[in-house]
Amino acid sequence: MGRPKEFDPDAAVEQAMQVFWSQGYGATTPQHLADTLGIGKGSLYNAFGSKRQLFDLALRRYLEIQASNVKGLLEDSGPVKERLRRALRVLAETDLADPGRRGCLAMNSAAEFGTTDESVTTQVRGLLDRTEDAFQALLEEGQRAGEISTEHDAKALASLLLNTVTGMRLMGRVEPGPDRLARVIGTTVDLL
Repeated sequence: MGRPKEFDPDAAVEQAMQVFWSQGYGATTPQHLADTLGIGKGSLYNAFGSKRQLFDLALRRYLEIQASNVKGLLEDSGPVKERLRRALRVLAETDLADPGRRGCLAMNSAAEFGTTDESVTTQVRGLLDRTEDAFQALLEEGQRAGEISTEHDAKALASLLLNTVTGMRLMGRVEPGPDRLARVIGTTVDLL
């Protein structure tokens, strides 16, 4: 009879997500993962197959969390522009408050893997699509309510917001404070 697992696989994926987020995929060794998870390398491979399989689980977990968080912020109550402004502020404040200034694991992974890994590209694209769809739904609501100009198509505006957010997530890694990001947020929302 085999020994029972001495660790919680869900908690292990969460811990691995934090390691990959801090260091990136390439700089993370299986030994570092095993040490962080408090298990041997053999147990790591038995439980997850490989470093890459664990990364895929960690990235999937991150993407689910991010999509849910953004959707929740945008579906909050109140005027559309204020919900959007609040959501963008939360993203900026979260990045600025992170002592490691890790940015966004999805964007970091897209930059690290580029177009060389279809699985990562597909997963990240899925988050981008869901985020853009959430922006589009909010903008359409704002257009129906007369809060957002109908001069531009909601889908085009949603793409612009998505681009703004991805840029903000990168800027959050290097900005010393909130001033520049606050200007980006204020101007972006005001232009709608």
